[in-house]
Amino acid sequence: MTPNSLTWLKSIAGELATATLTRLDQTLPWYKNMPPARRAAVGSVAQNGITSFIRWYEEPSSQPMVAADVFGSAPRELLRSISLQETLQVIRVVVEMVEELVVKEHPDLHESILRYSRDIAFSAADVYAKAAEARGLWDARLEALVVDSVISGESSQEISSRVAALGWRSDGQVAVLLGTSPKEPDPDAIRKIARKSKCDVLIGIQGRRQVVVIGLIETSADAQLEITELAFLIEALFAAGPLVLGPVVPTVSEASRSAKAALAANSVAATTSFSHRPILADELLPERALAGDALAKQTLLQSLYHPIADASTELLNTLKTYLECGRSLEATSKVLFVHANTVRYRLRRIQEILGEDATNPRTAFVLQVALALGAISDSETGVKRD
Repeated sequence: MTPNSLTWLKSIAGELATATLTRLDQTLPWYKNMPPARRAAVGSVAQNGITSFIRWYEEPSSQPMVAADVFGSAPRELLRSISLQETLQVIRVVVEMVEELVVKEHPDLHESILRYSRDIAFSAADVYAKAAEARGLWDARLEALVVDSVISGESSQEISSRVAALGWRSDGQVAVLLGTSPKEPDPDAIRKIARKSKCDVLIGIQGRRQVVVIGLIETSADAQLEITELAFLIEALFAAGPLVLGPVVPTVSEASRSAKAALAANSVAATTSFSHRPILADELLPERALAGDALAKQTLLQSLYHPIADASTELLNTLKTYLECGRSLEATSKVLFVHANTVRYRLRRIQEILGEDATNPRTAFVLQVALALGAISDSETGVKRD
């Protein structure tokens, strides 16, 4: 460094800054098209770069202060406005202008300019890396908060606004999957599988429980199947024990309904002999109802009791008798004073209406609980079915 060079650099700093802003406008279309406020923020970075170079040239050991000098005035505005690649384009223009206006007058400054451009590029990368790390920590906290909101049943408006901040892209249906958290959770693996399945996920670890909110990118007619397939794919990323998938709901703002059903099913999963994972929450409707789950009771009434009760009192009585007689055709026919073939015919009609085979042991248990709930409901509301 020579005193003459330093004095000369300080004298042309203003001219150099003006020329640099003009060159930015001429060579970078994205800069030219920016709103005035953001152009000013980016322009200040370029001017700070020139000022910082002069300081650095005066005292090369000040390299650790480069990032603070150049990016310190408006780092948030800069990071919102332009990417790291665009920031490096700005730096390149600054360096080019310095070379054009400085090196031809003072060739001895060429090496210093090259060293500074290297330092400032690394500083820019460091600024963006730290911002990305901070953003990642913030996103992780916000994601945990959203999952907590889903599990606790907070209002839909709060959930929608929070997932928007996380970049939630799903416009399709949503369901909640929960099970035991593994010793070493691997959320990145879950996200990778979800992306391949065209799904978004929100992941939360709550003590020993791992929760995954699954959302389809686009609405699907086979949403239950697609979400269940993804649940099977990530099953190995949960620890041993019950793994429950809640029912599909239309949007993430309604995810708490799916979570509520999954939690209720998870609390009674140990009472069943199901060995497959995941278990659908609606597979445990009778157990949930017996445990006091109001949603399960309502679902059993709406999906099983009311359709058959409203269709035919005769079919309702036949089903009730068949179940009470231990699913014996002969015993049922004797109690009803009809032929066994008549009982078979009515059972087929019941299957057509409900889509359920009453001769299956598990289905018979589900139907028996549904009929008991229906009888209680009718008694409470004063409905008589003769």
